[in-house]
Amino acid sequence: MQGMTDREDPHVLSRRTTPTWEVELLISGVAIFAMLQLPGWLDDAMFALEPRLTDNWRTVTLLFYAYAKSAAIVLATTFVLHLLLRAQWIALVGMHSVYPHGVRLDRMRMGPIQREVEERIVDNAEEAIDRADNRASVVFAIGVTVAFILLLVCVFFCGALLLVMLLAQLMGLDADPLTIIAIVFACVMLPFSVTVLADRMVGSRLPNDSRLRRVLASMLGFYTCIGMGSRNNRVIATLTSNGGERRMMAIVVGSMVAASLSVMIGMGVIRGEMRFGSYAEFPEAAAPHIDPAHYDDQRNPARTAAVPYVQGMVIEDAYLKLVVPYNPQHDESAMRRRCPHARALPQPDRGAAQLACLAALRTVMMDGKPLHKLRYEVASDARTDRPALLAMIDVRELPRGRHELRIARPLSGKRKRGQGERHSEYDTIPFWR
Repeated sequence: MQGMTDREDPHVLSRRTTPTWEVELLISGVAIFAMLQLPGWLDDAMFALEPRLTDNWRTVTLLFYAYAKSAAIVLATTFVLHLLLRAQWIALVGMHSVYPHGVRLDRMRMGPIQREVEERIVDNAEEAIDRADNRASVVFAIGVTVAFILLLVCVFFCGALLLVMLLAQLMGLDADPLTIIAIVFACVMLPFSVTVLADRMVGSRLPNDSRLRRVLASMLGFYTCIGMGSRNNRVIATLTSNGGERRMMAIVVGSMVAASLSVMIGMGVIRGEMRFGSYAEFPEAAAPHIDPAHYDDQRNPARTAAVPYVQGMVIEDAYLKLVVPYNPQHDESAMRRRCPHARALPQPDRGAAQLACLAALRTVMMDGKPLHKLRYEVASDARTDRPALLAMIDVRELPRGRHELRIARPLSGKRKRGQGERHSEYDTIPFWR
C-alpha cells in the first residue's frame, strides 16, 4: 500500500503532464489538412505566375515560393509527427491505466543474462509517459518555430528585394538586386559577427570603464533592439540553453536545409528536369523527344512550361494550329535588343512593329525548310489566358507520315559586343499527318 501511495493514480493524468497538450492536438488535428494541401496550391500558383514574369520578378517569385513552401513542408511534417508522438503518449497512458504494474519481466521469456541486463535498467511507466509527453511538445515547438523563421525570412528578404528592384527602376540603375541585397546583408552581419567574436575572446578581460567595452555593449545593444539578440526567439533560446546549443542548432538548421532541398527536388521533378525511378539506361539525349507539353490535348496548363504547342500529335484537320506563348524571360529582352525603337512608335505602328519583331525571333521550320509565308496573329492561350502568337499552317498537301516543326527560341540575357542575334535551341514538335 505504501508503494501505491508514492505513485500517482494510474487512472488520471500525471501532474507533470504538459498543460498545452490539448491545444497542441487541436492545432495539429485541424491544421494538418490545410498544410498537406498548401504545397500543391503553391506549386500551381508558382507555375501559373512564372511564365508571365521577367528575370528580376521571376527571382522574387521563386524565392517567395521556395521559402513559403519550405515553411509549409516543415509545418505539415511537424503536425504529422506530433500527432504520431501524441498517439504514442496516449497509448502509454492507456496501457498504464489498464496495467498499472507496467512491464513484468518475470513473465517474459528470456535468458538469465538478458534478464540481469534488463533488471539493471531503472525505468517505470511514469517516466516513459513523461518522456513521450515532453518529446511531443518539443517536436511541436521546434517545428512551429522553424516554420515561423522561414516565413520571417520570406517576408523580409523578398520584401527587401522587391524594394531594391523598385528603387533601381525609379533611379534608372542597371544593377543586380541580389548583389545589392548581399552587400547590405554583409554590411549588417559583418560588424555583428566581429562584435560577438570580440566579446567572446576578450570581453571577460575588459575593465568595466574601458572604451572598448562600452563600444561592444552599444553594438550588442543595438543588434538586440533590432531583433538579433539571443532571447529574441524565446523558444529557440530555451531549447538551446537546456538541450545543448550544437544539438538544437543542428536540428533547426538541418530542418531548414532538408525542407529547402525537398522544394528544389520537387520543382525539378514537376518540371521534368529530374525523373523518379531507375531510368539510368533510358536514352535521355535522344532528340527530338516527344514532350506532352507540345500538344494541347496532352499538356497540363497548370504545370507545364510556356512552350509552343499544336492541337495534337495526329493532325487530321486542314490546318495545323501553332500557338507560341509569349515568354517575357526570353522574348522581352530579345525584342529590346533587336527592335529598340518599336516601343517609341505611336499606335498602331508600335503594335505592328512589335509583332513583326517577335515574328522574326520566332521563326518556324517545317521538315527542315523555313516557312517564309508564315503569318502570326496576336492571340492568347485559351486555357491559361496568357498572351501568345497564333499561326494557322496549311497542311492539306503534306504527305502522310511523320513531320517536324522547329520554332526558334531567342536567348535571354545581354548580347556581347560584335555578336549578332543568336538562337539558343529550337522547340521541336513532331507530329503525324
